[in-house]
Amino acid sequence: MPLPETFQFSQGNLQDYVDCPRRFQLRYVLMQPWPGLITDAPLEFEQHLQRGAELHHLAHQYTQGIDIGRLSAMVAQDQTLSRWWQTFLDRPPSGLPPAARHAEVVLSAPLAGYRLLAKLDLLAIDPGQRMVIVDWKTATKRPSRSRLAQRMQTLVYRYLAVEAGATFFGGQRPPPEAIEMTYWFAEQGGECERFPYDAAQHDSAHDRLAELVSEITNLRAEVWPLTPNTRQCRFCKYRSLCERGVKAGFLEELEDEVESPDFEAALDLEQIAEVEF
Repeated sequence: MPLPETFQFSQGNLQDYVDCPRRFQLRYVLMQPWPGLITDAPLEFEQHLQRGAELHHLAHQYTQGIDIGRLSAMVAQDQTLSRWWQTFLDRPPSGLPPAARHAEVVLSAPLAGYRLLAKLDLLAIDPGQRMVIVDWKTATKRPSRSRLAQRMQTLVYRYLAVEAGATFFGGQRPPPEAIEMTYWFAEQGGECERFPYDAAQHDSAHDRLAELVSEITNLRAEVWPLTPNTRQCRFCKYRSLCERGVKAGFLEELEDEVESPDFEAALDLEQIAEVEF
């Protein structure tokens, strides 16, 4: 079953494919429901996801100029969320361009006949000079720099900042050297991991992304390949279907935040800064 022409690629579904082609097939091609747990503590996991969503919402409201006292009062009863919020206020990412800040920015550009989308937590801009993407992370365990460097999020976000960032860069296509990606970690006291960009990385990103889209859209096997890295199966809800065990992984060992499968459906396409086909 091929993908529909209207399918939209994102860092989340591309990461699913890179992690395990079979998971991509089950989730996006076959749309297979499966009741497997992602972690060993489902209630805590759901609470953690909700807190993460609330922190992102607070950060968005803060960027819109909502009164800090009002925002702080909203989270006063939740010790964990209150701690994250105070860290956000006390230890924001340093050195961000001061000229403009845009929260919850959605970028889109064509790629190999499909649309590639990304929703950025924050875009800090000095028009014509710098553009810094900031992503708020709330995972209990901080990923290593090498892991972050290999994630589709790092690849896709910086790529789209160049390809679809002209609206925020004085009407001109930003050069790759003007782009930086910064991860900010709430659970680690506001520590940051920064990833600069350049033309060679951008060319490599284009080739890699186009190669992935071509590979995905040309797969015709009845069962797509399963990941050889069975450790990843601990946090996959399809593991029992694939006969890769039934026990979920420990919540405290989860490094990667989970993107909603409804990400693309929830986007307001009229708000997307894009490059036309």
